[in-house]
Amino acid sequence: MNRIRRVITNRWVILLVVGLLFWAKTMLAYYLDFSLGVKGTIQTMILWINPVATTTLIFGIFLYVKKIKPALITLFVLDVLNTLILYLNIIFYREFTDFVTVKSVLGFSKVSDGISGSSFALMNGHDIFYWLDILAFLGILLWLFIKKIPLVSPSVKKPAAIAMTALSVLFFTVNLSLSEANRPQLLQRTFDRSYIVKYLGLDAFTVYDGITTEMANSVRAHASSNGLDEVKKYTDSHYAAADPNLFGVAKGKNVIVIHLESFQQFLIGMKVDGQEVTPFLNSLYSDKQTLGFDNFFHEVGQGKTSDAENMLETGTFGLPQGSLFTQLGSDNVFQGAPAILNQSAGYTSAVFHGNVGSFWNRDHVYKNLGYENFFDRSYFNQSDESLGYGILDKDMLRESAGHLEHLQQPFYAKFLTVTNHTPYYTDDKNFNFPSLNTGDSVVDDYVRTAHYLDESLQQFFTYLKNAGIYQNSIFMIYGDHFGISDTNNKDLAQALGKDPSTWSNFDNAQMQRVPLMFHIPGFENGGVQHQYGGEIDVLPTLLHLVGIDDKSYIHFGTDLFSPQHNQVVAFRNGDFVTPQYTELGGQTYDNQTGQVVDPTAVGIADQVDKDQKQVKTALSLSDKLNQENLLRFYTPQGFTPVEAKKYDYHNLDDKNAAVEKEKGQKSTSVYSQNGNQTTANLYPAE
Repeated sequence: MNRIRRVITNRWVILLVVGLLFWAKTMLAYYLDFSLGVKGTIQTMILWINPVATTTLIFGIFLYVKKIKPALITLFVLDVLNTLILYLNIIFYREFTDFVTVKSVLGFSKVSDGISGSSFALMNGHDIFYWLDILAFLGILLWLFIKKIPLVSPSVKKPAAIAMTALSVLFFTVNLSLSEANRPQLLQRTFDRSYIVKYLGLDAFTVYDGITTEMANSVRAHASSNGLDEVKKYTDSHYAAADPNLFGVAKGKNVIVIHLESFQQFLIGMKVDGQEVTPFLNSLYSDKQTLGFDNFFHEVGQGKTSDAENMLETGTFGLPQGSLFTQLGSDNVFQGAPAILNQSAGYTSAVFHGNVGSFWNRDHVYKNLGYENFFDRSYFNQSDESLGYGILDKDMLRESAGHLEHLQQPFYAKFLTVTNHTPYYTDDKNFNFPSLNTGDSVVDDYVRTAHYLDESLQQFFTYLKNAGIYQNSIFMIYGDHFGISDTNNKDLAQALGKDPSTWSNFDNAQMQRVPLMFHIPGFENGGVQHQYGGEIDVLPTLLHLVGIDDKSYIHFGTDLFSPQHNQVVAFRNGDFVTPQYTELGGQTYDNQTGQVVDPTAVGIADQVDKDQKQVKTALSLSDKLNQENLLRFYTPQGFTPVEAKKYDYHNLDDKNAAVEKEKGQKSTSVYSQNGNQTTANLYPAE
């Protein structure tokens, strides 16, 4: 018995057991929850050893604690913290297909107010294995302390503890050397965060991310106007003049932006049990008054919806880590669509959103963008039914009518739908559409919430026609990002008529298509457009359609209708797609076959290199512009910097009513033009 007690109280045995259990959990995450793209024997070997050095280095701290019980408590705390980091990354990866960064953690408080349960929906049954050893460890500690069992364990001599630390550092150095040999300039050329995790492990990635974040903050603090020259030179050289046949075709019209939450292009025209998923959107897409796109891609990163909004409002990319809205939005200078339209053409601006105003930090960012009105959750009936990320879309759009009618025309109004958001909560009361039968609830219910969104929009358009708003408006309708993540795509494959067993990264990339439509009542020269483009291209396109040239502004996209439009679509991780080929992680895929090709053999190597350089340059210069807040040093001719402090989102209805009263017969609001009678009663019943 004494021999057994000596063994189980031996510091080295304890370190070995706890370390092995944590290594096993890490391997479970690597193979079941992360997609790290491990190839070959060398990468497999590195993957298996990369947790060892950092785990022994961190857990080895308990060797320095002399008394056994405080040492065990120290080790327990270290084990819990390391497991927490691992598990948070697992949950985050299931939602974003990415790893937790310092910026995403700092921005979480600005997003968390609007989250209601989606994290629980991301949990899997095997997650219990990440916590079993922690529960066992806790049980042992409680048993020892409650029973007051005496433990005698000789402390580890300091030289031995130091030797263990040195050995861990040496092991990490070997790990890093092997990684650098297999992936040169691993830390200097961070092409994808998954590479750092694959080669060095999560702990090393967390430390690396913290260091690079602090370096970036230092750069921002020391930025100057000199950094703007390179950015301006690039955007000037990539400017694309408008198509003269379309420039100003919607001049003076209201701009109504419909944000289709998590809506992918494959939903357009899709049927389930013989029924169209989105019959109303299908009719708009094929309407001759609509300019729609079938090769339009989202380009969001971790900021997802907020990244899409940023690109459409400012013409700049989101950040490589976290959300620009949450990290920089409160302080950055913007030259966005609301301010441009207001100063160039007298537009009033408003956003309608059925969630709390602090979600994605919108209550601050919108002021910096120049939005005069923000109707958030507080402006809607508090008894409205909520699912997921806000009140149901039908309620939000219906109640928006009473606010919209008081805005002076022309107005720039954005409606953010939320019901079609993962994990796609449904009930039989509100969602009267059949689900898919893939066995994956996320995939199965996605078509039901998408159908609900379609019904919501049909009702809204009926109101706009009844109220006389429709004919004098241009509608910009877009999907913000994917709804089905890469990890669920294979479950969706069969519903799309594809073989799940042959599904590849190329297929994942092609699934990033989202809808974009410009519906212009009275315009008869529409049709489906086949040119490639992304969300970064939307702002210059919209401005040209309403007759505003964006040449003096810093935008990284180009007008989709311009003969000079650049059809290289950059993804946030540096991958890209063109009409001919798709570049993913250094591999080139032929768009016709979906197969990997040798760019040298097929004669496109120079073009691939040129396009890759352009993508990296655009992303890096956009990051430089935003991270260093360089627009504070540049004001386009005729533009006045936005004064965020003059915007107050309280009592907006009273303020707009006061404007109507002050303008009298000159008021252009729908309410005034309807003889000071509400149009909200023209909204169709369910």
